[in-house]
Amino acid sequence: MEFISKAIQQYAEKHSDIEPDYLYQLNRYTHLNVLKPRMLSGQLQGRFIALISQLIKPEFALDIGTYTGYSALCIAEGLTPNGTVHTLDNNEELMHFFNDYLTKTPFQNQVKIHCGDAIDSIQKLNQEIPHWDLVWIDADKENYLNYYKNTIDKLRSGGVIMADNVLWSGKIIEEIDKKDKDTLALKEFNDYVLSDERVNKVLLPIRDGIMMILKK
Repeated sequence: MEFISKAIQQYAEKHSDIEPDYLYQLNRYTHLNVLKPRMLSGQLQGRFIALISQLIKPEFALDIGTYTGYSALCIAEGLTPNGTVHTLDNNEELMHFFNDYLTKTPFQNQVKIHCGDAIDSIQKLNQEIPHWDLVWIDADKENYLNYYKNTIDKLRSGGVIMADNVLWSGKIIEEIDKKDKDTLALKEFNDYVLSDERVNKVLLPIRDGIMMILKK
């Protein structure tokens, strides 16, 4: 579902920063060579992620759902000089691609790639890092709530979690088929965050919906 007209989308993109060339090339490669290129954040959403990261200036950031690495690189733009973004995925082929592509960016020493089960990776990282400053969730929808529960306690006060696709092409407000596990999981996630008194939250209708979560 398109939440705004194509003309408004284009106007918003025109009046936002352009993506750096290495992200433009990554965007182009993804659309030409990778299945489901809609999964990539793209210019407008990517500039939003980068701006939030620049405001927070994270030292420890977590990107759950690497895909071809676009969101991880957007987060990296706001890192402190010694900051790191840990990016997680279980697609070995895409992770190998992104590992090679990192050498073409300014952040090859600040992005750490973890291939395997995301929950396992998060739990291991939680033992190593002191806290999370910024978390971006954009992986398998059935585990959104698990990702949240495994990061919220480690998120510092004033830290931010952002979750993508929380409107799920508008399905979230329609009658949900009990077999539609992704939509059911997203609804459960949205409702849980809404009731969580540890955080302030706002659901933004940007692209496919972004849940912004600030830990009190």
